Amino acid sequence: MKNFRKCVVCGEVKEKSGLFRIARQKTGEILFDQQGKEPGRGAYVCRDAACRGKLKKARGLERSFRTRIPDEVYERIEKSIHET
Repeated sequence: MKNFRKCVVCGEVKEKSGLFRIARQKTGEILFDQQGKEPGRGAYVCRDAACRGKLKKARGLERSFRTRIPDEVYERIEKSIHET
């Protein structure tokens, strides 16, 4: 059985391997989870550049994590994604 997750930007349900995972740890830190194994609540975004570009505007991470996310966090996530 395959694992499916929903993109927080476009709402499409895709295989977990086709999405990036963003994790919110118990300490409140939000980070890009390259391995998909970090502890904490996870939110997923498509690997598609269009979805990644709308991540901040769509506020999907803020809804998923129920907290305001500073611009620096979005910048750090985007930088981490580009490095992969």
